[in-house]
Amino acid sequence: MAGPALFILYGSQTGTAQDTAQRIARQALRRRLQVHVSSLDDYNVANLISASLVVFVCSTTGQGDPPDNMKVFWRFLFRKSLPLGSLCQLDCAILGLGDSSYPKFNFVAKKLHKRLAQLGATMLLPVGLADDQHQLGPDAVIDVWLKSFWGKVFALYPRFADLIPLKDNEPLPPTYTFNFLDDVMEKTDNDCQVITTQQTGLSETNPFHAKVLSNERVTDPMHFQDVRHIDFDIGGSNIEFTAGDVVMMRPCNAAEDVQEFCNLLGLNPETRFILTATDGSPAPARLRHPCTLHYLVERYLDIAAVPRRSFFELMATFSANELELDKLKEFSSAAGQEDLYAYCNRPRRTALEVLKDFPHTTAQLKVDYLLDLFPEIQPRSFSIASSLRAHPHRLQIIVAVVKYKTKIYKPRRGLCSTWLANLDPTKGDAFVPLWVKKGTLKFPAETDTPVIMVGPGTGVAPFRSALQERIAEGKNANVLFFGCRSESKDFYFRSEWNDMTKAMQLSLFTAFSRDQEEKIYVQQRVRENALLIWNLIANKGAYFYIAGNAKDMPNGVCDALKVVFQKNGGLSAEDAEKMLASMEKSGKFQSETWS
Repeated sequence: MAGPALFILYGSQTGTAQDTAQRIARQALRRRLQVHVSSLDDYNVANLISASLVVFVCSTTGQGDPPDNMKVFWRFLFRKSLPLGSLCQLDCAILGLGDSSYPKFNFVAKKLHKRLAQLGATMLLPVGLADDQHQLGPDAVIDVWLKSFWGKVFALYPRFADLIPLKDNEPLPPTYTFNFLDDVMEKTDNDCQVITTQQTGLSETNPFHAKVLSNERVTDPMHFQDVRHIDFDIGGSNIEFTAGDVVMMRPCNAAEDVQEFCNLLGLNPETRFILTATDGSPAPARLRHPCTLHYLVERYLDIAAVPRRSFFELMATFSANELELDKLKEFSSAAGQEDLYAYCNRPRRTALEVLKDFPHTTAQLKVDYLLDLFPEIQPRSFSIASSLRAHPHRLQIIVAVVKYKTKIYKPRRGLCSTWLANLDPTKGDAFVPLWVKKGTLKFPAETDTPVIMVGPGTGVAPFRSALQERIAEGKNANVLFFGCRSESKDFYFRSEWNDMTKAMQLSLFTAFSRDQEEKIYVQQRVRENALLIWNLIANKGAYFYIAGNAKDMPNGVCDALKVVFQKNGGLSAEDAEKMLASMEKSGKFQSETWS
């Protein structure tokens, strides 16, 4: 062997870090290196003590939190009992994937870098900080970082550099081989087993199939945005949740997309198969064994997503058409990322549409590479908008249906929101596989501690849950700032807020941005109620919460809050900043935002 095995360990919430880890692995395989790829929680962390060469690829979620599939690793790594020199033999590099619109940009990668160095590991190069907000996406940083990484590796292990790499047009072995069965299975309307009996240990691989009880539009029919209030029956599931928790669910591809995909690739959707991993590892746990191609395409392959650069890299290895091959190579090169962004990302072109744009290459695709080409459909999370105290055996969410136009004729639609909006509870077969996980928002246990909540639009969801829960527990010191476009068109849960206000259980402040010539937002209402907010925070120990879109609102509310501290608390700008930071550290200021 020319040198040590390369381990590539990832922490990924939406699949981007996993895709990047697999991309690095393909580069290693083309250089004929021995390589192993794994999520951090699937890796035996004790083996780090004897490992020689490791790349960590990790994203940051929530408010600086590690992804779900690296939390066990994270807890272990930060044990105080770990000797400071325990990783002195380890050469490693860390690549972070983040979004600079969030305050804790790439926090996990930075903290991991610091901790590994503390434990004695040798850092081959500075931590890579890829940014979704870059005009060319995270690859603008990743490309440069990888070039530097391979340079360091070859300098450290010169024998690696002597190996003759595979040619670009030589496809790597597929991760899985499809073993087709002779018989076919008749397709049913619902290709998943509906389970409504009691389950324990619910998780991503063992969800509860909840019946949809109602699916109501809560915006005016003339309003541009279709927002749904969806009610699920979770009776018999043993699911428990509190205010601030989130429900997870994984959508299905649209029936017409599944059919079109099978037609393009010449697949019979009813054909059954069994997967065999080329490295002997088990097949994906979510796939049935045996499985139908229909089930695979409908419920597993993310054919409606905007494909990543890795998609074009792999497509190029199949192409024999000169024009298509040139374009695929361009899109998969570092120099071609601006053109790829213009073709794919800016108009939000889906992988299925790309297949249609490259018909000659698509005709050459081998079924064994489907799981390499298309990532797994990732679960979506929604803040739970109800309380078990108010609605026993029920779980409710509020969902804005994503639909918008680009230069592509067909409107762009959100996979999960469109799938949910189309579920018809009157048909009796509308079931959604779901599970619940703890959220980042935590509410005070003391009865007399006030809460101030800022939740414009669907950001109000966790606060509806909190209000129902708190009021049921006799906690009536509640303040809500709600904002939307129009009082008559998208004022969610209006009657509920009015009832709570009349019962002296809620103080409500609203901002309807489009109901007057000058736009009014929630941050303006915060400034207008500075005296109330200062009194609640400074004299009564109130907790302050923000939930909603991460674009401008959170920063605007934070700025307004600092103005409150200066205006009514007499603090300097610097001290106001410190007070907000202190509240965040103690848990008295919390936010849950998304882009």
